[in-house]
Amino acid sequence: MRTLIVTEFMTLDGVVEAPGGEPTHPHTGWTIPFGVPGLYAYKLQETLDAESLLLGRITYQGFSSAWPDRDGEFADKMNAMPKHVVTGTLPELGWNATALIGDVPAAVMDLKRGDGGPILVAGSATLVRTLLAHGLVDEMRLMVFPIMIGGGLRIFPEDRGKITLELTQLERYDSGALLQVYRPVA
Repeated sequence: MRTLIVTEFMTLDGVVEAPGGEPTHPHTGWTIPFGVPGLYAYKLQETLDAESLLLGRITYQGFSSAWPDRDGEFADKMNAMPKHVVTGTLPELGWNATALIGDVPAAVMDLKRGDGGPILVAGSATLVRTLLAHGLVDEMRLMVFPIMIGGGLRIFPEDRGKITLELTQLERYDSGALLQVYRPVA
């Protein structure tokens, strides 16, 4: 069974929206002042270790318009990696992507049952809420930044369901950002 890994940049108040300059939030780019070599090295290795990306439609649209024009080791991997996009509205997908249409939990479970290595989910707040609510996440990698921005998109389901997690890794970067890695407790 393939491992499904959620990776998110997150504020102290739980916001995952617009970490890198996206125009959807008044405090866009909130991660930029906290970027340090160790953090970038971790994100590069995480991407190199993944076999494919699973993205929601909005994240796919943002990534597919940003990454093809970039170069370097990180961009090369992002551009070459297969992408699975949860969408019912995009008729044509480029950027090495295929659509997952229909029952999202069932489609993701089929994807996990397939052959291959780790599946990385980045951003995609709506998709992540669905994955968490259906117990499909094998690991959560939260890069928590020492900033609060007063609201925005969050990944946590609001259905009052209980999800118990085990902290398996904790790392502090020089900028004060924390990497927190969690796995579900059976």
